[in-house]
Amino acid sequence: MKHHIIVKFTEGTDVGALLEPVRAIFERTLSIPGIHGVELKPSCVDRPNRYDLMIVLDMDKEALPAYDASAPHAQWKQEYGPITAKKAIFDCE
Repeated sequence: MKHHIIVKFTEGTDVGALLEPVRAIFERTLSIPGIHGVELKPSCVDRPNRYDLMIVLDMDKEALPAYDASAPHAQWKQEYGPITAKKAIFDCE
């Protein structure tokens, strides 16, 4: 499945400066059995009503509990939760 994390950061956040640190966190999820790939897709349109970043994990459905309990997931929430204005999670085949 594809696990999408779609994020709108707080106003004034330099999204470009976050890409590599966020990528480093999510690349660590590749060591979790059942996670096969990760992509970061920054928005190409800078408007107030647009989200800033989409993170896509290619994973087996059965890997979701291990991902939720993982150190990279906890680090993502701890470090970037405070600057997240909105977030949507969407899973699909």
